[in-house]
Amino acid sequence: FFAVPYLILVSFIWALSFGLIKGRLVGLDSAFITSARLGLALLVFLPFLRLRGLQVRRVLQLLALGGVQFGLMYLAYNQSFRHLQAYEVALLTLTTPVMVTLLADALERRWRPRALLAALLAVAGAGLVVFQGQVAAPVLAGVAWVQLSNLAFAAGQIGYRRWRQAVPGPRDRDVFAWLYLGGTGVALLALGVGGGLPASLNASQATTLLYLGVVASGLGFFLWNVGATRVGSGTLAVMNNAK
Repeated sequence: FFAVPYLILVSFIWALSFGLIKGRLVGLDSAFITSARLGLALLVFLPFLRLRGLQVRRVLQLLALGGVQFGLMYLAYNQSFRHLQAYEVALLTLTTPVMVTLLADALERRWRPRALLAALLAVAGAGLVVFQGQVAAPVLAGVAWVQLSNLAFAAGQIGYRRWRQAVPGPRDRDVFAWLYLGGTGVALLALGVGGGLPASLNASQATTLLYLGVVASGLGFFLWNVGATRVGSGTLAVMNNAK
């Protein structure tokens, strides 16, 4: 129960991101945006990083989880804004609860109809709120990018929950920089392979990136993953549509 306010607070923070990205950052390369956001988030948690006490394989697991949940997710998410309006991106994230539920059940080798029903109700309810009689006609490429983003985010949430169950000792803040490091590494790799650095940033773009990196990504993902470890997968699935 006490973890739910974490998820609600982050939902309010993330609800602002759709319009900010589409309105102020759409002309920037998605790999650059991802690298900047995750790099700033990494700097926020770097002072808390725990360098001792974790097995190498546990560190590698965190790096991989961060690469998927943050790196791959953001690359696909930011790329979708090149093809879709902000409200269309928000609409297409509605499938995340179902992915969270199905992935959790598959990994735990059990079937929970009530959790899936709750996720489906969250999808239907959020769909009614977002559509409001409007007909969205997003291009296929945008749909594919958002669904890849949804899958990566769902997999990361469930993966971190399972990691914490296996490694209950360290505090979340002591290990979270490893996830951001993994995500930043994936983003920088994408930037080096095919991305592009902007010639310059205006004040609006710089301020937006600072907010998204420190608050929406840094604080937001930390609180979200901490909350995710303290609620059931059904509750987690529903909360994925609160924004």
